Amino acid sequence: MSKKQKSILTKESLAFLKDYLNNPSPTGFEKEGQKLWLKYLTPYIDEHQVDAYGSVVGIINPKAPFKVVIEAHADEISWFVNYISPEGLIYVIRNGGSDQAIAPSMRVNIHTEKGTVKAVFGWPAIHTRLRSGDGKEPQPKVENIFLDCGARSRKEVEDLGIHVGCVCTFEDGFEELNYDYFICRAIDNRIGGFMIAEVARLLKEKKQELPFGLYVVNAVQEEVGLRGAEMMAKRIKPDVAIITDVTHDTTTPMINKNIEGEIKCGGGPSITYGPAVHNILRDLIIKTAKKNDIPYQLHAVSRSTGTDTDAFAYSNDGTPSALISLPLRYMHTTVEMVKRDDIENTIQLIYQTLLQITPKTNFKYL
Repeated sequence: MSKKQKSILTKESLAFLKDYLNNPSPTGFEKEGQKLWLKYLTPYIDEHQVDAYGSVVGIINPKAPFKVVIEAHADEISWFVNYISPEGLIYVIRNGGSDQAIAPSMRVNIHTEKGTVKAVFGWPAIHTRLRSGDGKEPQPKVENIFLDCGARSRKEVEDLGIHVGCVCTFEDGFEELNYDYFICRAIDNRIGGFMIAEVARLLKEKKQELPFGLYVVNAVQEEVGLRGAEMMAKRIKPDVAIITDVTHDTTTPMINKNIEGEIKCGGGPSITYGPAVHNILRDLIIKTAKKNDIPYQLHAVSRSTGTDTDAFAYSNDGTPSALISLPLRYMHTTVEMVKRDDIENTIQLIYQTLLQITPKTNFKYL
């Protein structure tokens, strides 16, 4: 947050953020999270649409012919129940990029038609772990991690409503740390949904009229291949798209800045260079950041961005698209960490950029 700006986050918006982050919204099962998001967004939009797989778009000025998208994704990584052993242990497969290395000793919620069942990822005690002939300890792998819900037979597991295909999410919820840091699982990327909703709120509260239709998109299934964004891009057919997601804080140990670049929490939103990122739109965002004294960082990608930017950029004969990312530590863990100032500056950057776009803005390279 620039020194000239006071906080734009209200008690109400922070309460929504906490509820939204704590609510499970696994890939393919985003329904309840989408309900929360749409309820919060509704006062700030004119109408909304929901597609067949649960992506939601709130629309301001729906009759305007020129369409601008601001987008985030709603889903979080999780696990699927894959096999229930005769002893009542539950083996899983990934739903998205779940990390088996962090699973042992974690608490999870197994979501069933009967309700939520508590379980833990069990792991043998350090005293008892079998060692191979070379003395190396076994490492967590998808094929050897397992859930223990207290059942001691397959029937007891099934009696709880658990079956193959049930989805499991880590339990860890929202906390505030020192120096204005927030932690939670699934900040990737419900924080993006929060930020674009806050942009809509600011537009409404400041009575800011836009010369185009604004489509505030919270897409599903990003974690398994940008699938929700692909559907929404085809549905909306926007003229411009600004995507927000998280990116890696590369200043923590075991990350090579020579490869990953240098991005840090507290340095402001990250603006991406890459083939899918439209040069004119990206330069407009950078110019807007400079004009409004909003701190920002730069990041480069070799090919794809790995975000919903790619889905929008290459849709409908090409859509000028750009990526504004929020620096985050410990991605795809239960302690994903972001700084409040970066959140506010990202909201401000998206908001101020929208004020610079008109239907007459020339996005043609030649």
